Amino acid sequence: MIFHSDKELYSVIGKNIKFFRTKSGLTQKELSEMSGISMSYLSKLESNATIKSVSISALNSIANALDIRLVRFFEKRRNS
Repeated sequence: MIFHSDKELYSVIGKNIKFFRTKSGLTQKELSEMSGISMSYLSKLESNATIKSVSISALNSIANALDIRLVRFFEKRRNS
């Protein structure tokens, strides 16, 4: 996986969080409660709004709540 900019990296992460959340049939509120990540932060991650960095710990909490491997957040998807 090669990302040519931070913006591209955060966009891929945000799209994947949303993809796996909706695939799991969860709302942002439900994922927020399951992961311990605030709903406003989760919303910002998914929309790529003003996020300059994200901790591995936060991504790990979200991945655990979604029962997926952390690396899945870094996969580039077609048509996303």
